[in-house]
Amino acid sequence: MADNGMNERIVQNSATAQAGEFDAGLRIYMSKVYNYMGLGLLATALAAYIGASSGIYASIAQTPFIYVLIFAPLGMVLFLSARLHKLSSATAKNMFWLYAGLTGLSLSYVLLAYTGVSVVRTFLVTAASFGALSLYGYTTKRDLSGMGSFLFMGLIGLILASVVNIFLQSSALHFAVSAIGVLIFAGLTAYDTQDIKRIYYAGDSREVAEKKAIMGALRLYLDFINMFLFLLQFMGNRD
Repeated sequence: MADNGMNERIVQNSATAQAGEFDAGLRIYMSKVYNYMGLGLLATALAAYIGASSGIYASIAQTPFIYVLIFAPLGMVLFLSARLHKLSSATAKNMFWLYAGLTGLSLSYVLLAYTGVSVVRTFLVTAASFGALSLYGYTTKRDLSGMGSFLFMGLIGLILASVVNIFLQSSALHFAVSAIGVLIFAGLTAYDTQDIKRIYYAGDSREVAEKKAIMGALRLYLDFINMFLFLLQFMGNRD
């Protein structure tokens, strides 16, 4: 009987130790995700400031290269998403920094079109909202996987409505797109955070774990940027 009790304690202690190692590994992994995302946002902000203050964006905007600047980040994010498994973690990381910089340069118009105070105010509101939603996604016991298909379909509809409104120029449709956009990316922030947490596996190699962290950072980065841009439609004051 004593031996059985000792064996049970050994098993329990082993399970507790494994759970502790898992939690520690998960915290390190999620810290990397948020650190990469934060550095990506910093690179974007710096590139946007330099592009706006130096006149680089204004110069490019007068040439056909503006279309390259607009669509290059989209091409990069599609390539990175599709080919990440074949890239080294170092290459994927460099591509993420490059993508963040190009996105920032393409968003230089924000600093030219809106007042600095309204941009900062919108950024702070976005940061607070993102933080609360991401924390919810990380801590909730509710399974948010069912939201994925719904949010994806909503995102497709949002893109189609935005394209249609390029031709219609409807203020009502523009307002609806902006409002729905905020809601969709708010939902995606919570969903993506939980999904990024879910795909963590303690047995991953360092290379695989690094690439998962980069992809997680990219997903949350996109959620933040898009939420910011849609909120700016409501909170931004034009110069």
